[in-house]
Amino acid sequence: MTSSSLSAFARALIFPTSFVALLSAGIVSATHASAQESLGDASALDPNSVVATTLDSGDTAWVLASTALVLFMTLPGLALFYGGLVRSRNVLSLLMQCLTLTALLSVLWVMFGYSLAFDAGGIVVHITAGVSALVACIMVGSRSGYPTQLVPPHNMTMTFTGTAMLWVGWFGFNAGSALAANGTAASALLVTHLSASVATLVWIALEWKKLGRPGVLGAATGSIAGLAAITPASGYVGPLGAIVIGTVSALVCYFFATTVKRHFRYDDSLDVFGVHGVGGIIGTILVAVFASTTLGGSVAEHDIVKSLNAQCSAAAITTLYSIVATMAILKAVDLMTGLRVTGVAEQQGLDLSEHEERGYTI
Repeated sequence: MTSSSLSAFARALIFPTSFVALLSAGIVSATHASAQESLGDASALDPNSVVATTLDSGDTAWVLASTALVLFMTLPGLALFYGGLVRSRNVLSLLMQCLTLTALLSVLWVMFGYSLAFDAGGIVVHITAGVSALVACIMVGSRSGYPTQLVPPHNMTMTFTGTAMLWVGWFGFNAGSALAANGTAASALLVTHLSASVATLVWIALEWKKLGRPGVLGAATGSIAGLAAITPASGYVGPLGAIVIGTVSALVCYFFATTVKRHFRYDDSLDVFGVHGVGGIIGTILVAVFASTTLGGSVAEHDIVKSLNAQCSAAAITTLYSIVATMAILKAVDLMTGLRVTGVAEQQGLDLSEHEERGYTI
């Protein structure tokens, strides 16, 4: 694998896991309701019964739709988004990763993770993926020719299409986490769209000011930064919080994806850390402030200082865990198979060297 492949691999773990988590939630809800129907009124006499009393068809429909939307984020959304960013000789390898991970994680969830609770938020999703990608790109090393021989994305049309699919699918990701078609889901959908919109406009403005023109790649990256940042906050903040989170995420993620990356010379080729990791940290921290009803959030009598301490601690612990776990996993992989393909295979491209296929035969 190259550093770009491992970064995409870490990022591609996010949405398949969320897909099976939402699917499991819907199955559990339906199963409990079916059990209630078979038991009749007997469970109502038991105060310790945890069986759901009714199966709401609207809630179930929304969870099923959200599950499909989250799967749509990976296949084809994520695959197209990152497939367009890599070199043309590596596009099939990237698409293959997304397809294989979706299949593998779905089976693993049923076999080993079905009974485990899963919180699809910035802490367990974006921070872990972003930090793991940073560790991976450092341990694997830079691409040949980096940073003097940079190659632009091979297909921006593909990347834009993937961005649009991710944006739409993200409604299922965030609003679907309410597990009901209710006001919380509606609010989560609204702030998700608002944060992404603001971040897109801010990123466009930054590029226009610094580079003299707006770029499609920058606009797409900004939208993803806003979506990643609002995820841990979407169930708690209101429009004001979404606007602030979208603005801050664009400013800070832009800084990390450009200035910080250049300064430390790590080859985060797809900006997984700079956008998802940093964006996830921003949202995780700012939800502690904007969840308060005094700032348009949904939590009454909210202790901002106490919540900030808890959120910062959670982000720090998750970051440390992700660093240690990723280093251990990559070290084990290195001992078994190695972390890099050969120089010849890298120049030839992973499509041919790993799959003996070409993405384009024009």
